[in-house]
Amino acid sequence: MLNKRSFLKAIMLSFLSSNFCKIAKANTSNTKKKAEIVKRTIHSSKENIPAIGMGTWLTFDVGHNTKNILARSQVLKTFFDYGGELIDSSPMYGTSERVLGKCLAKISRDFNLFSATKVWTPNTWHGVQQMKNSKKLWNIDNFNLIQVHNLVNYENHLENLFQLKEDKKINYVGVTTSHGWRHTKTIEIMKKYDLDFVQFTYNIVDREAESYLLKLAYEKKISVIANRPFQGGNLFNLIKNKELPMWAKDYDIFNWASFFLKYIISNKAVTCAIPATTQTNHMHQNMQAMYGRLPDYKTRENMSQYIKNI
Repeated sequence: MLNKRSFLKAIMLSFLSSNFCKIAKANTSNTKKKAEIVKRTIHSSKENIPAIGMGTWLTFDVGHNTKNILARSQVLKTFFDYGGELIDSSPMYGTSERVLGKCLAKISRDFNLFSATKVWTPNTWHGVQQMKNSKKLWNIDNFNLIQVHNLVNYENHLENLFQLKEDKKINYVGVTTSHGWRHTKTIEIMKKYDLDFVQFTYNIVDREAESYLLKLAYEKKISVIANRPFQGGNLFNLIKNKELPMWAKDYDIFNWASFFLKYIISNKAVTCAIPATTQTNHMHQNMQAMYGRLPDYKTRENMSQYIKNI
């Protein structure tokens, strides 16, 4: 049975133990925040942005569902907590732009936003209206980047976008494609226009971009946004119940999301990868790829071969 002295001692030890845990957690949090973020330079401006961004296709298209909007707000908060900046959306993505604007309004602390959307319509006049509407939905003053989505009516939209850039109403101009579509046309546009950004599909399985697109972008100093980094989630089905290779930890890779993302951003031509998710725990894993060592050329080949052999 405890006497009074022993009881007080036990209480004090419990108090100290509890506070030590809190201090340890705080130090761990501070260490994470002080860790160096992997950033890439935008060629046309020399501005640096984090190498992991966020896509909104499907994941933020939740209509007016209050519960889902609150859940996406937490996903977005986690993104900013890790130092994320570039968020990519489009009028094509249903209610994603509206939901994103609602979520941004719910973030109470300061954050750095690199806003990237698209113009997507065969009608030039409608494209102008579409961009104005996107700005209202995001509830921001100006976009950092506007891209011609899937090259639709790219000649006329690019003319308007370059004028907006000259008028300092946007910072950057780009074009996009995905799923490996229209690479030949994308190459033609990259050669003809003075683009700031180009966006296309690139991941550890879909590597067609390595044959020419990435090389051309690097030579012409066009910054690259890599979409579908998880092949729409298919890559996780591929490695289901599979263990990470032991050597992955040497490059600060502790989950499959980081494995796939670090393969992408370790390519010197890639500026930013834009995974999309609906869950905060997945966002934690995605953003961890933005910290620590990046694979070298030999390791990248080992990573690719490891996936081929699964």
